[in-house]
Amino acid sequence: MKRREFLTKSSLLTIAPFVSKFNGSNAVAGVRVPGLQLFTLFGQIDKDVKGTLKHVADLGVKEIESAFSFLPGFYGLSAIDFDTYVKSVGMKWTSHHIIGAPLKPRPGMDISKFPKFLNLRDNAEEAIHSLAGTSVEYVVCANIPIESRKEIDEAVEILSKSAQIAKKAGLTFCFHNHDAEFKEVEGVRPFDVFAKEISSDLLKFELDLGWASKAGVDIPNLFKQYPGRFPLCHVKDFNDGFKDIVPLGTGILDYKPILSASSVGGLKHFFIEHDMPKDAFASIEVGVKHFNKM
Repeated sequence: MKRREFLTKSSLLTIAPFVSKFNGSNAVAGVRVPGLQLFTLFGQIDKDVKGTLKHVADLGVKEIESAFSFLPGFYGLSAIDFDTYVKSVGMKWTSHHIIGAPLKPRPGMDISKFPKFLNLRDNAEEAIHSLAGTSVEYVVCANIPIESRKEIDEAVEILSKSAQIAKKAGLTFCFHNHDAEFKEVEGVRPFDVFAKEISSDLLKFELDLGWASKAGVDIPNLFKQYPGRFPLCHVKDFNDGFKDIVPLGTGILDYKPILSASSVGGLKHFFIEHDMPKDAFASIEVGVKHFNKM
């Protein structure tokens, strides 16, 4: 089951200086570093949270972006305790994902055993304020229903409200795409609606470069269209025909044109992600090694 299915229906550097070198958990401007979206370890991380984070750090990951899990709080820990442990293994907790609305299960999908995930429609203040006192700089809407113009308009309201709460809390609010946001729905492209109807001082984007590529997006041109609005990105790879997600560097995506334009988009943080991999640690290891050569 891929992340998009789970959520919706239930030169990366010819660029100059980005966030980089880490001394413990502190970033020093100058060199890019590999990050990881923890959804790559969905289900697995809950079995041994601290051991998994230590292993991730040992594989060379320098910053993380958290998501939801089956454990309460942040992988069974308070926000402060989670942040403290991430720092202790030499990483930085930079960003956190929150779903936009309650999960819509796919036909035949049983979510009765799922815990209650906080969502921006119903719990924006609680979810965002729960990050107070941590290293987190960005809060990201992981996905939101966009299957009709009505849902798109509702999404604009939810994202606008959440972005205002985040701004007051000193956080940057972003929206994370899949491929659906770049497909027309009743004559409009949801991504463009979000970008045009919500001001750039409130809403930034975490561009999933893999899903955008699958949707046929000209990413350098997108950067030109919305310059500076992409502080975060997901880096992933696909096999032929965009059928399956594969470890970064083993698929078909050509990042050179994207990298040469990344400064226009404003990219600062790069999170490797592999949705539901067969062997998460092996994929992370391969991905980090490839990332460091890009």
